[in-house]
Amino acid sequence: MIEETNLLLSVPTGLLQISEGLTPSVNTGSKGILLSLVIPTYKERDNIENVIKILTQMLDESIPGDYELIVVDDDSPDRTWEVAQSLIAEYPQLQVMRRQQERGLSSAVIRGWQVARGHILGVIDGDLQHPPEVLMQLLSAIEQGADLAVASRHVDGGGVSSWSVVRRFLSRGAQVLGLIVLPGVLGRVSDPMSGYFMVRRACVAGATLNPIGYKILLEVIGRGKVREIAEVGYVFCERTEGESKVTWKQYVDYLHHLLRLRLSTGILHGFPIGRFLRFGLVGLSGVFVDMTVLYLLSDDSTLHLPLTRSKIIAGEIAIFNNFLWNDAWTFADVSMQQQEWRQRLKRFLKFNIICLAGLVLNVLLLNLVYNFLISNRYIANLIAIAIATIWNFWVNLKLSWRVTEVK
Repeated sequence: MIEETNLLLSVPTGLLQISEGLTPSVNTGSKGILLSLVIPTYKERDNIENVIKILTQMLDESIPGDYELIVVDDDSPDRTWEVAQSLIAEYPQLQVMRRQQERGLSSAVIRGWQVARGHILGVIDGDLQHPPEVLMQLLSAIEQGADLAVASRHVDGGGVSSWSVVRRFLSRGAQVLGLIVLPGVLGRVSDPMSGYFMVRRACVAGATLNPIGYKILLEVIGRGKVREIAEVGYVFCERTEGESKVTWKQYVDYLHHLLRLRLSTGILHGFPIGRFLRFGLVGLSGVFVDMTVLYLLSDDSTLHLPLTRSKIIAGEIAIFNNFLWNDAWTFADVSMQQQEWRQRLKRFLKFNIICLAGLVLNVLLLNLVYNFLISNRYIANLIAIAIATIWNFWVNLKLSWRVTEVK
């Protein structure tokens, strides 16, 4: 048992940084290979042997002896690490790390990269939901000059096999939210939620990575020195063995990660904070207009119209009020360049549609936060309003108030 334990890789400690130099192999002492592929695992006892077998057969045909597989297991209760360790004698390119003090897929990947010897670093799931045959296409993209090659579900040849409507909605919604918060990061790839990719070691070496949860790709793009990105389509397959690890906590971690990455990379950089504050003040004036008109239309002492009809009219008048103020004040520098009535009408229609979409987003977020995260309707509503306000501002900034017609 002592000999088996010695076969395990030591777990790096300290900052999540990848060295520029290559780490000698525990088994061979040699340095410098082409590819190091990390397989993060947790409770994958039923999958890991098949994964190692398939990957080894494929890589032995393409780059024999010029790769390594690194299983990083988070001390699985089903002892996945022990099964992987028992395969080392049969698969000499395999190394295994058992983490007992840390948890989380993203940090597991980085710890694996820290002991890796490859000039190219990669990651693939240990449950066969990432089709191994795509691996060689990713490697080919890197060899042809890309700094980062990402397997994407949203390009030609990509898709998902049998996701529910809810899961598809949440995935796309998370991507849209990410585009609003971090457009310079998520806007560079079609599938920023992907956990299947390769990157040149030089692009992430020396950077201090600080991930939360599962989305390591956000860190690589946001903190690394990545110039050219290639994407390869793949179909995300449902697992046949083991249990799914998709939970609501992953979505919370994703939001936390977005905000932390936004803050650490400079929340004010490229974000028009003054314009946003003016937009917020205009929004407050809209609340006052909405409440006033609702009272005048629906109260027993006034017109006494039905509540729903009154609310629709009040909401639309408030939107019109907000548009006028935003057009004349918040985005005045843009609207002054486009003063024809047709151009103003186009801006108003866009603003109206975006605000209505923001209202739908507000209601959806209120229900999601209240039912699954925070069982306080007022705090949940405040969170929903804050996110919807950012949505309204950012999308209007990018779509409604921009110069689209020039002479």
